Amino acid sequence: MILRSILISILLVFISNCSSNLDKQDSTFDKKEIDSPEKLYVQAMQKLDKQQYDEALNIFKNIEKIYPLSNESIQSQIMSGFIDYVRLDYDLAIIKFTKLINKYPTLENIDYVYYMKAICHYEQITHEGLDGKNNLLALESLEQVTNRFPKSKYSKDSHQKIILVKSNIAAKHMTIGRFYQKEDKYTAALNRYNIVVENFSETKFIPEALYRISEIYYSIGMIEDSKKTAAILGYNYPNSEWYELSYKNLTKKEEGSILLNTIDKIFD
Repeated sequence: MILRSILISILLVFISNCSSNLDKQDSTFDKKEIDSPEKLYVQAMQKLDKQQYDEALNIFKNIEKIYPLSNESIQSQIMSGFIDYVRLDYDLAIIKFTKLINKYPTLENIDYVYYMKAICHYEQITHEGLDGKNNLLALESLEQVTNRFPKSKYSKDSHQKIILVKSNIAAKHMTIGRFYQKEDKYTAALNRYNIVVENFSETKFIPEALYRISEIYYSIGMIEDSKKTAAILGYNYPNSEWYELSYKNLTKKEEGSILLNTIDKIFD
């Protein structure tokens, strides 16, 4: 996945820069010869860069045990979760990121931890109709990034992903609404369409939802409400295919109603 490769490259550079005074020498881990957390962290990052994940993880764990109060220990915990993410072990990564959020709420780069937790949820979404839980968890986590850290370098990407997640959720409501409408369960269908209109205004489904609301209103005899909804559709989305369809349908129905009234008068 190209996006995953780019993300991994960017985040490796970012996290490696967070550790201060890093020695660039290449050496192997030996407690007798190397006793500083900075040098151990460099070794771990070198292993990680070579995709030697087990070796890197072992060194990160040693840093946590030997130097639990060091800055490198905190960074090691972050990188430990990152390795789980790279390996697609999302559940374990989420556990580690959540622990970091609770333990270090004022950490300088805590926005990154929130972002990675959100990405772990986001990347588990595979189907709009089957991933309701992941959609909601991803949405909640991404909104935490944008709400808590609006100026973060991760805020823009999080906002873009929020729109995509909301589109997934809206699509699911539309699918269910269409089913109910087809079965003449108009109240249930209206509930679904109204959820889309009220809560997912950034998605592409609003014109269709308004059209179907107008259609249902007409079906149950709420003619004025049907016309008002169609008017809202036309005002906000004048070039939408759904407005064009709504206009044609209402015109035909009005013509049919006039014809029926005329026939009734003839036979009265």
